[in-house]
Amino acid sequence: MVTKTRGGVNEGAARNAIPRNLALLLWLSSFFVGMFFTNRMWIVPEGKVLEPEGCKLELTAVKQKFNNLWQVSKRQYDFRTLDDKITNLEMKLAAAKAEHQSLLNGPPPSRNVTRKYFMVIGIYTAFSSRKRRDSVRATWMPQGKDRKKLEKEKGVIIRFVIGHSTTTGGVLDKAIDEEEMVHGDFMKLEHAEGYLELSAKTKTYFATAVALWDAEFYVKVDDDIHVNLGILATILSGHRMKPRVYIGCMKYGPVVAKIGVKYHEPEHWKFGVLGNSYFRHAAGQIYAISKDLAAYISANQHVLHKYANEDVSLGSWFIGLDIRHVDEKRLCCGITPADCMWKAQVEINCAAAFDWKCGGICNSVDRMVEVHKRCGEDQNAIWSAAL
Repeated sequence: MVTKTRGGVNEGAARNAIPRNLALLLWLSSFFVGMFFTNRMWIVPEGKVLEPEGCKLELTAVKQKFNNLWQVSKRQYDFRTLDDKITNLEMKLAAAKAEHQSLLNGPPPSRNVTRKYFMVIGIYTAFSSRKRRDSVRATWMPQGKDRKKLEKEKGVIIRFVIGHSTTTGGVLDKAIDEEEMVHGDFMKLEHAEGYLELSAKTKTYFATAVALWDAEFYVKVDDDIHVNLGILATILSGHRMKPRVYIGCMKYGPVVAKIGVKYHEPEHWKFGVLGNSYFRHAAGQIYAISKDLAAYISANQHVLHKYANEDVSLGSWFIGLDIRHVDEKRLCCGITPADCMWKAQVEINCAAAFDWKCGGICNSVDRMVEVHKRCGEDQNAIWSAAL
């Protein structure tokens, strides 16, 4: 063995030394192997987020609840908007159906399809009420040329409304024909008269009136009621731009279940237990409805249910519709001297007056002139009304 000291060569150490190139190669190999395993441990697959599993599920649930609430809110808004659109379309469809039906049947000879009227007033009457009609003609209902002038200048139609007797063409019908020849103020319906048939008469009245005259309002009045036409027209004109209007003295009362009692309702069970009250509806002495509601009745008259009381029937036809109930107390004023005097002092102008206890003016044939003098408006009121 060759050994040198002090700067010499030690041959044993030289034989054990690793060549420099091989050492460098081993070092580089170790480095790359280490980098490979490090990347395998720390690289996260694309699109994934490292987070605790519980937080991830809670965040997903919150997002789902938010989306559900937003969808429900959006649907509710859409339903309300859709409901309003459907209601308007139904009313327009009803009016179109009524117009189409009248065209199929042929327009009545007296109809002027191009004329627009303000209101049609139908005065319900009976075969036995000739004196009542005469009392109305002598007081608040214009006659002859004045009535025709009222139609032409103010667009106000007034007619007594009556059907036919059970024996068509009999003595009762002939008496009405003779009266019509003298006054020309009847609207004759295809309807059999009868006290228990007033609900049917109401459907036929509105259907006939819509077919005859294109008006903004249709009014029903009993023949023992006093009416101030000028004030009535002024009241209605305040609602002429509103759709689906139902105007009257709104009331409610007990459903009469006892047989033999006035206003007995055979179908009382439909209104709940004994002692229940009717829904609010306009008193039957006088009320008004807008054209779209009259057209609705006309188009659906064959499926509208008839209750025993006519005013209840009318109210029930509107229960499910989006309409305006206008409680107008000027359509049900009292007629005593004190009533008329007090209302005149406080400037409450009454459009209609009657006795509640009688459902009209008690003994109207004898008292209509008296009531007209005491509670009637100025005779020029209807002519000065802004229509």
